[in-house]
Amino acid sequence: MAGLNSALGSAQQKGQLAAIAWLRWRIFVNSLRTVRGRLEVVSWILMVLGFALFGLGGAFGLGAAAWFFVSRGTVEWLTALLWGVFLYWQLFPVMATAFSETFDASNFLRFPLAYRPYFLIRVIYGALDPSTMIGTLWLIGIAVGTGIAAPRLLPWAALVLAVFAAFNILLNRLIFAWIERWLAQRKTREIFGIVFFLFIIGFQLTGPTINYFRHHGKSSRPELAGVAAQLLPAERLLPPGLASSALARASQGEHLAALGAFVLLCAYAGLSLRLLGVRMRAQYRGENLSETAGRTASPGEKQVVRSGWRIPGVSAPVAAIIEKEFRYLSRSGPLLFLLVMPLVILLIFRMGPANAAGRGSHFPTHGIDFMFPVGAAYVLLMLSGVMYNNLGVDAGGVQFFFMSPLRFRAVMLAKNLAQAAVLTMEMGFVWIGAALMFHPPAIGVTLATLAGVTFATIVNFSAGNLLSLYAPKKIDFPTLP
Repeated sequence: MAGLNSALGSAQQKGQLAAIAWLRWRIFVNSLRTVRGRLEVVSWILMVLGFALFGLGGAFGLGAAAWFFVSRGTVEWLTALLWGVFLYWQLFPVMATAFSETFDASNFLRFPLAYRPYFLIRVIYGALDPSTMIGTLWLIGIAVGTGIAAPRLLPWAALVLAVFAAFNILLNRLIFAWIERWLAQRKTREIFGIVFFLFIIGFQLTGPTINYFRHHGKSSRPELAGVAAQLLPAERLLPPGLASSALARASQGEHLAALGAFVLLCAYAGLSLRLLGVRMRAQYRGENLSETAGRTASPGEKQVVRSGWRIPGVSAPVAAIIEKEFRYLSRSGPLLFLLVMPLVILLIFRMGPANAAGRGSHFPTHGIDFMFPVGAAYVLLMLSGVMYNNLGVDAGGVQFFFMSPLRFRAVMLAKNLAQAAVLTMEMGFVWIGAALMFHPPAIGVTLATLAGVTFATIVNFSAGNLLSLYAPKKIDFPTLP
């Protein structure tokens, strides 16, 4: 009886997977009936060809490097190739999601799916990612290069790199699953956004910091060499190091040590599978993280209603929308942090080329005068995303604008006035920053910059209002704008 139930359950799961595959196919076929759908197919074909060429080129290059290392007897140097594949496999999808919309496979929870089909769907969608295709091609290239240089290592290379590929797929899905868990709440989204900006700023400050120590006669090469020597044993205990260690031990005939490294690599893959299962099972059981705070006041308690802003020369509805825009802005940690970036850019120039004032550079005599225009241009670039998507910050709340007895012209006017106020404040901060870090900009440069910014702002508002009405896209202020 148990065997019959198991067979019926397996058949039901296969039927569910087949139904989902048929549904996705029908969605694709039906999309071809529209011009937009056909253009999307063409773009997808071109993108797949581009990724395929990138993957094949990388596979050839990595295969040649693997052949070189193995033929010279330095199999342990394969760890450099495997670290490159690992970092690309894990970092590229995270960066790509910031510029594209991805399908949310958790929507399948609306249907009566069993847990195993749901888990397989999440893993399969991850396996269809471009990074997986490229990473797999690169690992195949490494395996082929290793097999050509040492045919007796080909079985080991195929087995070890297959487990390494499975580990990367599972870890990639695990990272996305936990990021979804953390980003489901507002505070964690803001923390992630600030950490991301700190990383970007730190990366931009790397060059100026190196130049600073170089010009001050401080060399850290011996210290870096010592740190690298200390980290090398720890690197061999991580998945890329274990994979290369298994192949190196196998090439030396130490099959027991190679088997031990392979087992540890399998343990990493099993741990990733286990942690991914924890997240998937929590979602499958109906985990729903709410962003709203619990009620603190009793239902019968009277709440004080504060009056809205009163702006001279502006009607009450327009002032209310301006107040709403500024309150949205004040609640977004990443966006507030982004408003400081123009001053950070000026600081980078101050520590970098502009700091060559005492070394006879031509930059101070010509470039410093353009620091205020550079900061102003960065401010315009930074605010262009919001200018060209005025309604994106409202998301589903845009329906209240349509229901209110207010002309939409007033709505767009209020949003433009709020953006103009932010732009004016940013221009003032940039002028003060340029004056303190370098010298006060000349009157002619200041007036020319303000004239250019005014013209560019009017053009951006005109084009941005049209695009906001015809092609709005949702913006989540707690995340990256």
